[in-house]
Amino acid sequence: MSRKIGIVGMGYVGLTLTAALADRGCTVYGADVSPAVVAALSAGRPHIFEPGVADVFAAHTGRTIHIDTELPRDTVDVAVISVSTPVDNVTHRPNLANLAAAARAVAASCRPDTLVVVRSTVPVGASRRVVLPELRAAWGERVRLVMAPERTIQGQALRELVELPQVVGGLDADSLAAGVEFFGQLARTIVPVSGLETAELVKLSNNCHTDLIYAFGNEVALIAERHGLDPLEVIRAANVDYPRPDLARPGYVGGGCLSKDPYILIDSAGDRRPFLVGKARQLNEYLPVHVAETVVRMLVEARGRSLGARLAVLGWAYKGWPPTDDMRGTPIATMMRVFSAAGVTVLGHDPMVTDDVIRQYGGEPIVLDKAFTDADAILIINDHPDYRAIRISELLGTPRPAFVYDSWRVLDADAVTAAGIRYAGLGYLPAARAATAGGAAVPDGPAGGAAVPDRPAGGAAGVDAEVLA
Repeated sequence: MSRKIGIVGMGYVGLTLTAALADRGCTVYGADVSPAVVAALSAGRPHIFEPGVADVFAAHTGRTIHIDTELPRDTVDVAVISVSTPVDNVTHRPNLANLAAAARAVAASCRPDTLVVVRSTVPVGASRRVVLPELRAAWGERVRLVMAPERTIQGQALRELVELPQVVGGLDADSLAAGVEFFGQLARTIVPVSGLETAELVKLSNNCHTDLIYAFGNEVALIAERHGLDPLEVIRAANVDYPRPDLARPGYVGGGCLSKDPYILIDSAGDRRPFLVGKARQLNEYLPVHVAETVVRMLVEARGRSLGARLAVLGWAYKGWPPTDDMRGTPIATMMRVFSAAGVTVLGHDPMVTDDVIRQYGGEPIVLDKAFTDADAILIINDHPDYRAIRISELLGTPRPAFVYDSWRVLDADAVTAAGIRYAGLGYLPAARAATAGGAAVPDGPAGGAAVPDRPAGGAAGVDAEVLA
């Protein structure tokens, strides 16, 4: 069994794998180019939130977890490459410089008999085209290389690293056998595949299929909005005892993978552009723009203007469940441009995100109860359990917000409207009727929403969630 493991890149993928392997009794040497990351992890303080990881680092740092800027020379049996493969915000082309640098670092510090595992998400062919030449330049033909994609969901990574089937593709039979043996000490089920490229395409297929599924739910929501229908009613009715795949609920699609991997798959296709993947990504990137523009319009309808209006945004991380502090691909990044252009003051709250991060994105931090008394309107972006637990009557004062745009429909809509507050959600825009005695408009059944362009534009450039992932 491989008991000394090196991991190059201590982002989310490397961090969680380190914790999982250490918990299995392995000695793990983590390497990262960021001095801040190295300092934090060397002190046993993970820089990324993931349930269970902090406990493992507290127990094993300095004993079986060692973090530095490079791997120890001639020490590890397995070297895992888990560096980022970012996509350019303008060209949408993947940048593989980190991958090549990590391969060179492994070749320089490890023995030729070391098993090298590519864990990063890469275009089809990149393990062979980018990693293998760096290893062969240093080691000759004595290379053992596998591609084993990471497919966990944030918030459940330590469990899924064990329970999810682990796909492994090898350079050759010897590499594959070594990869299967290595991951066999961690995952319950191993799925060997015929080569490096197959494993690479497995990861891209998983995440891009998820992006497509969510995009269709969002498409249904935008059409329902145009016709004054409730998309959740449509989707629930469509799914009841229907023996075909369920329709997904509408929702934002962000995070570290889903907003990046479609572009990597498109790049993998070369000159033959995919028909569906780019369109789905375009739609999912358009959704935050559409919601932000809708909220601004509702502010104008309710207050006569958007300039100077105060909007409380609840949920700044890209998702609320499982809880995370990850801001990669967060909808608020795109929305803030719309709100700023409209002169809206944005107040921010998230149970997982620090006040400093909210300020970095242009918001003013606010506590949850103040959001319902100090804002002209409320926008809920993610479905963190704290928001599901809101009892609207306990938070309201005078004056009250004109409306609540509940993206995930986590609040009690009847309680919101009973309080004289207009209620809306993704694809759901009941019209406001005459003001009640309390002075606020209340809904009077669905009405047609804004038209949706044939070709969504203005969305954010692709930025990642594992299978939400």
